Amino acid sequence: MMVKDISIGMQFDGFFILKTAAIKTSKNGSTYLDGTLEDRSGTVGFKHWDYGGLIGPADVGKIVKVRAEGKEYQGNLQLTVTKIRVAEHTDEYDLEELVPVAPINETEAFLQVRELIANMRDGDYRSICETMLDRYASEFRRIPAAKSFHHSFICGLLMHTSYMMRAADFYATVYGPMIDRDLLVAGTFMHDLSKREEFALSDFGIVTDYSLKGELLGHLVMGADVIGEVGAELGLPEEKILLLQHMVLSHHGKPEYGAAVIPKFAEAELLFFLDMIDSRMEIYREAYENVEPGSFSDRVFALDNKRVYRHS
Repeated sequence: MMVKDISIGMQFDGFFILKTAAIKTSKNGSTYLDGTLEDRSGTVGFKHWDYGGLIGPADVGKIVKVRAEGKEYQGNLQLTVTKIRVAEHTDEYDLEELVPVAPINETEAFLQVRELIANMRDGDYRSICETMLDRYASEFRRIPAAKSFHHSFICGLLMHTSYMMRAADFYATVYGPMIDRDLLVAGTFMHDLSKREEFALSDFGIVTDYSLKGELLGHLVMGADVIGEVGAELGLPEEKILLLQHMVLSHHGKPEYGAAVIPKFAEAELLFFLDMIDSRMEIYREAYENVEPGSFSDRVFALDNKRVYRHS
């Protein structure tokens, strides 16, 4: 049973990854488990009303077996779970069906990133990018780009970054002399690189939570710090280090979006919009997967809680 195949009224047994889990109290004072299940086809929320305490937040990221029924809640599919347990080694399931993976060719995407860096004419920006790519290649190729909302699958960071770098390379030609192409591509490459330290990952490589450093510092601050360290090791000019640090610290655009500072030069402003564009386009892609041509989706929280239309 795959998430994409579940419909309202369907009763089934199946294996899924426990993406989120929280113990809550209902209005009548009883305890229940509220969470999200995931496989490579999508995610679905669930409620386990007859909660017995066998499964909890500590099991997030594990494979679980559930018995459930598809229900409708506020216009969306939600599961009512009657039984849930951690999968045992004797259970039969296909791990490749459970772990979501980016719809890209990993090798080709990584080579595109390396080529865009190799084409930099500015030796300083090329040097710091090559150093950081070599240092963090294995994590960069495999980790998700987010805990939820967009690119929250294996190779998600590689997909997100490679798409953005290709877009950055294009927009640098559109706006010509106003944009330093190498600065824009370098900042784009490094904007999310410290998510490797921000996340706590399951054995399967899915984000289960934020690390202590992720909670207390976040990938913007950690990213700026590592740029300063590597830049100093390589002897980069101070202004170039500051420009790259500023791009990382400002790429969320506004403080209410999580930015440490607002963008204060053209490449930083453009990075903010490239990040927003790619994030929202991925959310559209994921929403369209569950929508027939000529119809609307359920409300998508990450797209301003609107229903989106998939045209034929």
